[in-house]
Amino acid sequence: MSTTPTEPQDAPVPTAVPTPPPAAQPTPPVDPAPAKETDWVAEARKWEDRAKANKEAADELAKIKEAQKTEAEKAADRLAAAEKRASEAELKALRADVAQTKGVPASLLSGSTQQELEAAADALIAFRSEAPKLPVAPSSYGQGKVGEPVGGAGGQLTEAQLASMTAEQINAARRNGQLNDLLRR
Repeated sequence: MSTTPTEPQDAPVPTAVPTPPPAAQPTPPVDPAPAKETDWVAEARKWEDRAKANKEAADELAKIKEAQKTEAEKAADRLAAAEKRASEAELKALRADVAQTKGVPASLLSGSTQQELEAAADALIAFRSEAPKLPVAPSSYGQGKVGEPVGGAGGQLTEAQLASMTAEQINAARRNGQLNDLLRR
């Protein structure tokens, strides 16, 4: 028998038939796990406790360092503190001297040298001597007669005055506005 490859004769050739894409199905929404509620009061207390513990540790460290200082270092610290107090006292005395000399309040002076304090005092004196600028009053042009009461030559009449007047005088007073208070106009 001879083996020869056989070729299919007129076999149907498969063709690619387009198939419709599957219908898009909506994916169900994923419900995220509920977020854990933060207890802020508990968190604040936790951090407050940590801060207190850190302060206690810092205080203990400062005590240890202070105990380890030599006498020379302790004396140097005391000397620096004394020098600071002395310079503050000198500045206070200088400020009081300049204030008394110039006649200004010492609490308003600023500066750390005599020249700076005197310059500040001179500036205060210049400020104090300036006259305040008052606003200018508007012009009285077109404002009527100056010095006469508003509403006529005479003031408002009373009922007693009205009772002793004639009809002509009453009409004249009404035209002049002297009866406005009585007539409630």
